[in-house]
Amino acid sequence: MHGVGEDQPLFFGNMADTEQQTQPPPPPPPQAGPAQFLLSNKLESAMWLSRLFTVYCSIMFILPLLGPLAAANFYQRALLANALTSALRLHQRLPHFQLSRAFLAQALQEDSCHYLLYSLILVNSYPITMSIFPVFLFSLLHATAYTKKVLDTMGPNSLMFVRNFLNKLTANQQNILKFIACNEIFLMPATVFMLFSGQGSLLQPFIYYRFLTLRYSSRRNPYCRYGVHY
Repeated sequence: MHGVGEDQPLFFGNMADTEQQTQPPPPPPPQAGPAQFLLSNKLESAMWLSRLFTVYCSIMFILPLLGPLAAANFYQRALLANALTSALRLHQRLPHFQLSRAFLAQALQEDSCHYLLYSLILVNSYPITMSIFPVFLFSLLHATAYTKKVLDTMGPNSLMFVRNFLNKLTANQQNILKFIACNEIFLMPATVFMLFSGQGSLLQPFIYYRFLTLRYSSRRNPYCRYGVHY
């Protein structure tokens, strides 16, 4: 009897260990929704929203459904929204502003600074479709990756038609960048033509030429340089 009594604590101890091993793992934490995701990345979300607004205004200018006067207003709004996006992106790239020649030289090497200047050059000019295409397409391309992240917070299979469209944009990214570069180059003679037709300012071709030299020396986007050579 004494031997049986010694075996019982060991038996119940093994049962307790087995119950601990068979317990299910704790459930994973709930995934953050789109609103929580946007609020947790405020700067990226602000740039994403301004890019979407640029895309919307560009479409409303290219397709003047509300008349020519409204289309001209959408033209200015698209360029101003792009200027805001470029300023936010430049702040993200160079967060510590300095009033010095070295900081200015570093800022002029950034593509976001190029398109901040581009928007300021053309915002008060005569609206033409050629000048809105680079703003429209760059905003569309740059919003793609963040849009996918927002869709992921809604579920892996949410809005598949939007995901398919974004995948096609990504697959044709190089062709789109080449088209933007050609647009940037051909806009130079267009500014000269606008000057002689009375629709542009005297300084605009010279300032735009400076923008084009910055695009030519861009480190991140060589397509303007390739377009000049070929």
